[in-house]
Amino acid sequence: MELVRAAQAGDAACLGLLVSRHQAGMRAVALSLLGYGPDADDAVQDAMLAAVRRIGDLRDPAAAGPWLRAIVRNACRMRLRKSTAVPIGDVESLALPSSEPTPEELLEHRSLRDWVWHAVGELSEPVRMVALLRYFSDVSSYEQIAALCGVPIGTVRSRLSQARIKLAESLQDTAALPHDDAAAFTAARRQEAEEMMAQAQQGEFAGVVEEHWWPDAEFIGPTGERLADDRYFAVRAMEFDLSNGVRQRIADVVASRNLTIWEADLISPPDDPTHCPPGVVWMHVLREGRVQRLRLFHPRPAREP
Repeated sequence: MELVRAAQAGDAACLGLLVSRHQAGMRAVALSLLGYGPDADDAVQDAMLAAVRRIGDLRDPAAAGPWLRAIVRNACRMRLRKSTAVPIGDVESLALPSSEPTPEELLEHRSLRDWVWHAVGELSEPVRMVALLRYFSDVSSYEQIAALCGVPIGTVRSRLSQARIKLAESLQDTAALPHDDAAAFTAARRQEAEEMMAQAQQGEFAGVVEEHWWPDAEFIGPTGERLADDRYFAVRAMEFDLSNGVRQRIADVVASRNLTIWEADLISPPDDPTHCPPGVVWMHVLREGRVQRLRLFHPRPAREP
């Protein structure tokens, strides 16, 4: 019971130990419902991530085992109810309904939050990119992620499945390790983004590009076309928008080791309110802290029905 209370108080090591201690029982439930195969393993991994998010819901510490097994049972039933048209490996069960708290709000305790962000940071760049978009941004539909990353929807599903598996493994393996302060890291990236955007809106984007972009940075436009390997192309594009009265404002920033995603509002001029889409996503791929590739994207409605 003390282990559960410590986990609920935000002790990541105790939560990792708690899940590991009951993993055999969780797997037994999955095997009894789904049989041997990847579906049973996936259901256990889904349940482990759900337990990380919902440990605060456990009211009776003595009932940790039955509670974890019930989460596995629900994950298995969801898989059994799925239409055969949905590919195996889909991670829809991890997507939070829009009426529930965000992942950041669920990870209220600092140590748990840093633990999960550390695990996200261990993913490969392509897998981490789709995971960040899916779970931590408003560019969350499979169609949007596929368009932004320039890959088929099937690849998005596959990478999200890989993300789920790797996250479950990493959460177990790294629970007792010290982790960087994820909130401080994201806050620093947010401040940096707002400062850069403020400079850009004042017509000083060239200075931003000089300081923060590599000379051969690749610039990819909203429809996926490669526009230039000349960083000043982006400067000219920004100056063109400013000359047309278009302004941008940072709405949110999602950041990981060498990826930074800006979600910005596009503000059309008062005399031409439909001049531009309502928002734009800036996806920066970094090398040694500087922009190596920028992909712009105009998102469609963010959430799937």
